[in-house]
Amino acid sequence: MRPLLALAAVASLAWPTAGCANDRSLPADASYVEVKVMSRNVYVGADVDQVLSAQTPEEMFARVEEVWQMVLAADFNERAEVLADEIAAARPHLAGLQEISLLRTQSPGDAIVGGTVPAEDVAFDFLEILMGELAERGLDYRAAAQVRDSDVEIPRGNATFDDVRLTDFDVILARGDVEIADVVAQNFTARRVVPTPAGIQIEILRGWVAVDATIDGETFRFINTHLEPAESNHLVQAAQAAELIQILSVEYRPIILVGDLNTTADGSGTATYETLLNEGYVDVWLRDATPDGAGATCCHTVDLRNSVSLLDRRLDYVLLRNVAPLSVEAWVVGDEPSDRTGSGMWPSDHGGVVVRIFVSKSSVEHSP
Repeated sequence: MRPLLALAAVASLAWPTAGCANDRSLPADASYVEVKVMSRNVYVGADVDQVLSAQTPEEMFARVEEVWQMVLAADFNERAEVLADEIAAARPHLAGLQEISLLRTQSPGDAIVGGTVPAEDVAFDFLEILMGELAERGLDYRAAAQVRDSDVEIPRGNATFDDVRLTDFDVILARGDVEIADVVAQNFTARRVVPTPAGIQIEILRGWVAVDATIDGETFRFINTHLEPAESNHLVQAAQAAELIQILSVEYRPIILVGDLNTTADGSGTATYETLLNEGYVDVWLRDATPDGAGATCCHTVDLRNSVSLLDRRLDYVLLRNVAPLSVEAWVVGDEPSDRTGSGMWPSDHGGVVVRIFVSKSSVEHSP
């Protein structure tokens, strides 16, 4: 982990000089609250979108088999150990996790013959596995909220055409000392619908999940989301961002928005990042404090076996609205060779972002 101290102004808010908890910019009477959050895309383990570009049923089923073998090779049991170590080291009050997958199978499959019995044999439950690793480390975390996104089942191209079912979730973890209330989980109206040569129409659902989190007596609205990738459909991404902005526009409390937004901060991708800033969201990773491009969170190779980090752009963020911190510290996890698993895998194809902010208690609004 490489902490970077923020030293500049972002968007329309003038930020005081950043620093650590004993920095002179913090009030001597401790009239501030420290909040630490994480955004972490944990990665399903393969490029599932390659299935959607198949031109024939046979090609589609063969690609499902390839993806399945990649998921098995990118064993989440092994990767979860490192992800849990990251959480143990950072000890965030709240963590927004994306691509928390539930993978189920049915053998032999019935979808190939038009059957509709859903696959229910659990192969990997990412949330259960990760929570088990956290518990082994004696960490008091709970899944405070989650939203179910896509739920897709397709036959594998093996001898018995076993069905593979992938259910995707975005999850908020809360530390034991954080009070949680007012949970809301929704899917975006804007979504990608993909017809396939096998006659299976796949609906790619994405969503957001939010909670009121009370930390040291102060309440924040914490939101976690995962927007549509630009390369899949940039118009859908823009529409999803617009939905979220509109929903949160009436929120008067301090907002902490985290997630894999699939938009680059340097302006080379979609306009979503700039749109959020124009709507009053502040990127706590102050770009002019990292002119060398540090802070990149994407992307390692799909098999996670690259020997050196290939992260070269920022897609994962912590954004604030309705609050100006006294001080901020931010760093990336999962970007150093020492962060890999024992067998040499990166814990995810993304790096994660951890942010530590100090907010004056007098600046936290409790009513409109």
